[in-house]
Amino acid sequence: MTLKQALSRAREILAANNIEDSPLESELLLRHTLQISRVQLYLDLDQQLSPQQEETFWQLIKRRTSHEPTAYITGHCEFYGLDFYVDPRVLIPRPESELLVEEAINFVRKRSPGTSLPCLIAEVGTGSGAIAIALARHLPHTKIYASDISAKALEIATINCRRHQVEKQVQLLLGNMLEALPEPVDLIVANLPYVRDSEIARLSPEIQMFEPKLALAGGEDGLDKVRELCRQAGKRLRPRGSVLTEIGLRQDEAVTALVSGLFPRAEVKVIPDPSGIERVVSVTLDT
Repeated sequence: MTLKQALSRAREILAANNIEDSPLESELLLRHTLQISRVQLYLDLDQQLSPQQEETFWQLIKRRTSHEPTAYITGHCEFYGLDFYVDPRVLIPRPESELLVEEAINFVRKRSPGTSLPCLIAEVGTGSGAIAIALARHLPHTKIYASDISAKALEIATINCRRHQVEKQVQLLLGNMLEALPEPVDLIVANLPYVRDSEIARLSPEIQMFEPKLALAGGEDGLDKVRELCRQAGKRLRPRGSVLTEIGLRQDEAVTALVSGLFPRAEVKVIPDPSGIERVVSVTLDT
């Protein structure tokens, strides 16, 4: 069987099993099987697969038809232009969370324009470490504390910190929310669980069956963890510090009401993602 034939057959199988974007998924799994780039794949479509390669590829396709996410099968996920190792110990980083990174970079650059003064950042619920590491790579003069309640998640974050050579800049902390933070910071960034309990059963099989529930479930209205963070944040911020937290669909009014009650003199903004969904709430203290 040639690469072209394998791709065509894999697309049919995945589509028949209701796997979205079957052409891309087939390509990723075939490239992973052969350990080749996209350019190499399309330059050699008439190349024959060896029997061992065929067996490996169809095993991967079978795993995908069982709804195992491709990122877990390959151990790779791209986020903010960087490649991260992931497995079921951590949530797969989502493209919409890149907005958190962009807003955090903007905050730091506005706070210390043209200077090398260190800015302290805390990322809460770091998981794979993707957000903290992306910030470290783009803000080399910052110190970043990245915390998680899951020791297993921090194992993955450690792998990714080493991969991207930011171990000296990113300090991983085991603990709930901000409890392990050793000092006040300028910026708190968080992508916490915000799925409502009633929505868990409606999530895709990929999420329900394979991704860690600890990183998803946010309570009755999805905001249990966001409330907990906001209540801790005031004493953990330096003067004119800021909190950036990701939220889910139609949660913006509840979160802005919460933070306005806790920080009545703060500047509160809601920032939409590229799809127009209110995705990030920004809270900046006035003192």
